[in-house]
Amino acid sequence: MPQMIYDEQLIQNDVYAQQTTASSLGSVAELRGVSKNYGDVQAVSHIDLSIAPGEFLSFLGPSGCGKTTALRMLAGFEAPSVGTVLIDGEDVSGLAPYNRPVNMVFQNYALFPHLTAGQNIAYGLKQQRPKLSAGIIADKVLRALETVRLADFKDRRIWEMSGGQQQRVALARAIVNEPKLLLLDEPLAALDRKLRKEMQIELQDLQRQLGITFVLVTHDQEEALSLSDRICVMRAGEIVQIGTPRELYDHPQSRYVADFVGTSNFFEGPVTSFVGQTAEISLADGNTYGAAFTDPIEVGEIACVSIRPEQIRMGSMRTSGSLEVMILNRIFLGEHTEYLVRHAQLGNISVMSPRQSDEGLDDLKKGDTAWIDWSPEAALILKND
Repeated sequence: MPQMIYDEQLIQNDVYAQQTTASSLGSVAELRGVSKNYGDVQAVSHIDLSIAPGEFLSFLGPSGCGKTTALRMLAGFEAPSVGTVLIDGEDVSGLAPYNRPVNMVFQNYALFPHLTAGQNIAYGLKQQRPKLSAGIIADKVLRALETVRLADFKDRRIWEMSGGQQQRVALARAIVNEPKLLLLDEPLAALDRKLRKEMQIELQDLQRQLGITFVLVTHDQEEALSLSDRICVMRAGEIVQIGTPRELYDHPQSRYVADFVGTSNFFEGPVTSFVGQTAEISLADGNTYGAAFTDPIEVGEIACVSIRPEQIRMGSMRTSGSLEVMILNRIFLGEHTEYLVRHAQLGNISVMSPRQSDEGLDDLKKGDTAWIDWSPEAALILKND
């Protein structure tokens, strides 16, 4: 995703998140002190989370971090070992999935291949009690198909549809019952990169249009950043940080979050002093660098400097304070160029140069010398977790 468009998306998501939070009264769902154990294995550990009406919330983390288990407890497919699950203020911890105002879209869509798109969407409506009339069901199915732009595909068999079309059918089937919560378990994972980006936009537009609360599970950081109002970054069954996409990207509270949300360079060293909200850290090149810090750290503690690749400037000429590096790799990606460079003491460093700033670097090739620097405001000092 081009960096300018990516930044605009982060800003839009943050503004919407602030508006949603400001206008929301109470929460549509809560996890209160929730843990889930499988024998001696604790999949989720003491999660407290309030989900606002109409927001798009994501659980982000690597495989095995507990994000899917948390989603399944909201859905009712798993019961918490400890704690309470509430929807609209009602304790639903003991309710079966079909008794909760919740629908779920699975990674493999779980569509009936022998049924048409319309029949798949109508299936859940036909199970409702008291029974709905055929006319009401047909009307609801048509409106759901129109919402996902598949009105002409009502009689199409599932096996005759593309992956993107099947994903829309799964969404239509999930929204047709007008749930309080729509839970999405990595619904775009099976799509190719181009289609996944298109569906990310459609998914966000659909959520804004319907006003339903969406909760997404994903291990794809770009997907979480581009779609979410808030993101819960998870690790070993715990939520380590919750925030808007921009908060997590610009102000991670740990090395783990900075490394998982976006790409960053990390340089370790002891903290030598403090001046206000700025700490100084001594790195392997023998220089001392000042940077902002968030979590409490102490003089002498080994911490790390975090710098995003797009915040590093690179040139073919030495400037005051710049560091000499050797080009290890160069990848041209159209809107920007990615470089992997090596500093004698600091090691490998990733640099991303936007197209408009790449002039004068075209002749650089593997083995050439270049010079890098960054502004003090671009760096953060984080706990080395």
